[in-house]
Amino acid sequence: MYDPIFSKSFTRNERNRFGAIFLCFIIALAISLSFKPPLHLISPIGYAVKTQLSINNMGSMLLVDDGSRANIKPIAVVNPAEYLQLPSDAAQTNHTSTTTSTYSDHGMKIERKHAIKCTNSNYCKIEGDIRIDAKSSTVVVATTFANTTKSWLVVEPYPRKGTSQVKKWRAITLNENDTSLPKCTHHHTHPSILFSMGGFTGNYFHDFADVLFPLHLTSSQIQENVQFLATDYNQWWINKFDKILNKLTKHNILDIDKETSHVHCYNQLQIGLKFHKELVTLNPDPNPSMHTFRVLLREAYSLKRERTIVRDVYSPLPRLMIIDRKRTRVLTNAHQVSRMAGKLGFEVVEGVAADLSRFAEAVNSCDVLVGVHGAGLTNMVFLPDNAVVIQVVPFGGVDGFARLDFGNPAKGMDLRYLEYKIREDESSLSRKYSRDHPVLRNPELYRNWDQVWSIYLNQQNVSVDLHRFKGILVKALKLLRNR
Repeated sequence: MYDPIFSKSFTRNERNRFGAIFLCFIIALAISLSFKPPLHLISPIGYAVKTQLSINNMGSMLLVDDGSRANIKPIAVVNPAEYLQLPSDAAQTNHTSTTTSTYSDHGMKIERKHAIKCTNSNYCKIEGDIRIDAKSSTVVVATTFANTTKSWLVVEPYPRKGTSQVKKWRAITLNENDTSLPKCTHHHTHPSILFSMGGFTGNYFHDFADVLFPLHLTSSQIQENVQFLATDYNQWWINKFDKILNKLTKHNILDIDKETSHVHCYNQLQIGLKFHKELVTLNPDPNPSMHTFRVLLREAYSLKRERTIVRDVYSPLPRLMIIDRKRTRVLTNAHQVSRMAGKLGFEVVEGVAADLSRFAEAVNSCDVLVGVHGAGLTNMVFLPDNAVVIQVVPFGGVDGFARLDFGNPAKGMDLRYLEYKIREDESSLSRKYSRDHPVLRNPELYRNWDQVWSIYLNQQNVSVDLHRFKGILVKALKLLRNR
């Protein structure tokens, strides 16, 4: 821009020389910056300095990435700069702090590794000198660094966030000379997993989706050598699923909340459980997977059938089971559906309310499992490969939840999935509300979970149109015969 004051102070030639000098200065500065080596190459502590500045700017918040660049989770922490040396780029999939210290033991130099890796506030993996103080619900990682000060991260060892029934634990770093460092009373050489039996356990679907399957995913690489440390312990839950748990670990499950007079020490600890989506793993063909989990279930309950038998007119009748519900989402014309299935060529099997072992055997003997959306459909985990799951989806905004819970997982279980959506006239809500009521006319107005739960799940029974449902059963029969 032309500046009259600048023009009056210098001649045209002086102004041109000044402009040239200034231009050369800008070019030289740009070249020097482009060839300047990164800070961490200039100094061995450069990376830590860069990280220190980045974390200090965050104040009292520690960013832990859950795997999505756009979804960084803030977690409260005291003195974050000394807890985890996180990279300044918070878009890393996993944030890892790894330090190695050397100390002398009878003249021998020994390296001790301290590593903390957290993918979110529900799951952390720790290596090093780990001490569990149950009295204060604290996991202490002892380090040899003189400048280590108390700092902690709060972890809720349950896959679903914000459940009031789950005890929170603190992961703390302390210098090994700190007087508040708990002294070990029990040393363990095997790895361990600390998880909660609280949350939504007791609901059959959540027992598998939130705990049993995630336990398999988390412990699979450690196999049977892992010890489970359970907070919010429930003995009845252990008794119910003891056959599965005995396949996952050879050690007794420790009620860690009661160990208030002991300090258990480990070299490896995972707090929380790996979890992606309900009964689904992150990758299409990972190991471990739902396939390996179903193999484990067959071994645990001595289930005989791995796959459905190719059926034709000369084969035994395909077996079909209808999951019976008693209070809500009852299939009120289940008896008529059973008779129709029998006429189509199915052998209808009654689901006997017995212990889990006997029920798992009954489901495994079947080729088709039918049920209205609910926890009972979780028994599909016991079906043989290539079996068919038919989910009856209630009227209203239940479709998304239904597919998330059972439709999407079916593929990973090597099962075929069919869906029957209830119409207004097949729902008991059509007799409870007037025809012009928004519950019937505009169910999209009731989309949040509390509304869906209170209206479309808790107040509804269904009576399927036999002619329409016959088409679903015929399709299931064709899937069994034409694999």
